[in-house]
Amino acid sequence: MSRYDIPDELWQRLEPIVCPPRQERRGRPAKDSRLILNGILWILHTGAPWRDLPDEVGSWKTVYKRFNAWSKSLLWQDVLSKLSSEADLEAVFLDGSYVRAHQHAAGGKGGASQAIGRSRGGLTTKIHAVVDALGNPIRLKLTGGQVHDIVPATELIEGLAADHVAADKAYDAQHFIDLILKQGAVPVIPPKKNRRVQREYDRHLYKERHLVECFFCKIKDFRRIATRYEKLARTFLTMLTIASCLIWLR
Repeated sequence: MSRYDIPDELWQRLEPIVCPPRQERRGRPAKDSRLILNGILWILHTGAPWRDLPDEVGSWKTVYKRFNAWSKSLLWQDVLSKLSSEADLEAVFLDGSYVRAHQHAAGGKGGASQAIGRSRGGLTTKIHAVVDALGNPIRLKLTGGQVHDIVPATELIEGLAADHVAADKAYDAQHFIDLILKQGAVPVIPPKKNRRVQREYDRHLYKERHLVECFFCKIKDFRRIATRYEKLARTFLTMLTIASCLIWLR
């Protein structure tokens, strides 16, 4: 377990967020949040089933219940929002990445609404992400694996006060280019060959698009992200968001 324990300096930053003041709590005293979070991180790193959680963190049911409560309250999305308020918006980079869905992930209530779709790789989920000029995650979105990258692109950048928006040719759609320009940013997206008018773009800045690819490599070091075991899109997004917060805090 010690490999995945939260270091003291990291816990000092997280404790005020995940442990509200005593007067805001109701009911019985909660189990130590640091111990609970250590258990969640063990699951996130190893990809093991919840029932295999080591005994030293207590009952797996207790850890899962806290994880599920945090997931429903969108606590970690709020944490990521606070961390990303310090993002370097000189440029943002978009892309999507496939994750294979394990057979145990199928069958969640809601079917297609659980962001599992069938693509060439079988049952997959696609993670759509925006990272800042330093490669830190800003926004995340899940869809089924068959969904084109351009579909959630508008939602991902809407309202972002970035100077440049960089992405590959999959994002070369006129409505998306118009949105970028409307927000006062410069599109750094190579035009498709079938465009009647070929746009110019900053080829030097475009080379930095590897930052979003590096982000996907980092989150897939977490085995619970590299393969999707969660039936619900909500809980898988929570795992993804916790991993993204750790990238910010490291």
